[in-house]
Amino acid sequence: MLKQHDDFIRKIKKQIKDDERFIGILAGGSMINNTMDQFSDLDLILVYDSTFQNSILKNRLQIASEFGHLLSGFTGEHVGEPRLLICLYKAPILHVDLKFVTLEEVKNGVEKPIIVWQRDSSLSQLLSKTNYSYPYPDIQWMEDRFWVWIHYSATKLGRGELFEVVHFLSFLRETVIGPLALMKNNLLPRGVRGIEKDAPELTEKLKRTVAIHEKKSCYNAIISSISLYLDLRRDYEEDIQIKYEAQKESIKYLEEVYIKS
Repeated sequence: MLKQHDDFIRKIKKQIKDDERFIGILAGGSMINNTMDQFSDLDLILVYDSTFQNSILKNRLQIASEFGHLLSGFTGEHVGEPRLLICLYKAPILHVDLKFVTLEEVKNGVEKPIIVWQRDSSLSQLLSKTNYSYPYPDIQWMEDRFWVWIHYSATKLGRGELFEVVHFLSFLRETVIGPLALMKNNLLPRGVRGIEKDAPELTEKLKRTVAIHEKKSCYNAIISSISLYLDLRRDYEEDIQIKYEAQKESIKYLEEVYIKS
């Protein structure tokens, strides 16, 4: 852990210890596997007594401002986590995610966090008897949707909505191709996080799925996305129902649209 992270954690521990509403502090993210670097943010879970739930949730920004020079903070509804407060602090500038949860809610995570501080042994006892499992994607779910998504991207290509195509290709990498690539290397399917390092053998193929705002580039990136998906799908073909007709028709439509455009 770097000094900027360590300093912030020491400050937050000092504040939390004096606040009877809080039971402990947990850490997730890169702190779990000790892979933090100078660009890492802090993922902290502030565990509080449910008796104080209303006051805690109502005053999260005020609480966060006591941990340092808070430049900005906002709740995480956009990532489906309203309990999360996403913060940017100054001196040094640091991104910190603060999730406010009750002791009971600690059991609902996807990765086992580490204890930064606890008021008593209740947190360690809870963690010792809780099994966490990271959610893996359903390959059939991907196959059912992928060809519909390819048709969608083809319609946007035909209409000349190239920014939408560029955006949608990013969605495909994040939702389908990235997770499959990481799973192929026995890693957690975290979208495209760290994929340059964790799946270097696929870097060149992945680069070809990135388009610029130009029709030929968008078309080639869609084709490259299809090709890479088919390569990655091979590991699962015996276990899923492949939508061969949807595959054939969506690719055919893409070719027709591009030729006519």
